[in-house]
Amino acid sequence: MSEVSKKLYGLLLAGGRSTRMGCDKATLIHPDGRSLAQRGLDLLGGICERVFLSVRSDQDLPVIEGGIVSILRDPEGSNSGPLVGIVMAMREQPNADWLVIACDLLRLDQASLEYLVKAHEPDEMFLAYESERDGKPEPLCAYYAAQALPILEAALVEGRLSPRDLLRENHCRLLSPPVHGALSNANTPDEWHAFTKS
Repeated sequence: MSEVSKKLYGLLLAGGRSTRMGCDKATLIHPDGRSLAQRGLDLLGGICERVFLSVRSDQDLPVIEGGIVSILRDPEGSNSGPLVGIVMAMREQPNADWLVIACDLLRLDQASLEYLVKAHEPDEMFLAYESERDGKPEPLCAYYAAQALPILEAALVEGRLSPRDLLRENHCRLLSPPVHGALSNANTPDEWHAFTKS
């Protein structure tokens, strides 16, 4: 399939258990008035032809307004983290490339996503931002090409569940985020309060 005809779909990962936060992060209200889930879906919807929401099998769906969103639930009893959500989405639409983001990227903006998409080269299976924290790939704000699916499926079967490690093993090219702090997130109530007060 040519790069011109290939579709780009968006996947919002919102199935984390948010144990440290103490509540579902997808339902937290961003200072702009939207839930984190809604904000992430809106960001993807501005770029991608279709948008999918990945959640746990037992998770209550966040309230979503406007637009058509396809829901993907993890298999019952799955404990494979974000990798299973990515694989399920790519199996659902195996001829599409995917822009994958986590719902808790509090400062992520449209320009950063557009920059990532425009930078992708036709022969690249993966393209990601370099974490400002440790210089490693940020797999939950990354481009996953359709041809990467067999690699991800094999890793899932083998129990190698870290998307970050998979990107590193497969020589993922890293970009510097064009907006400082665009990949920051919050995992605890203290981090969330610090963000909302900043």
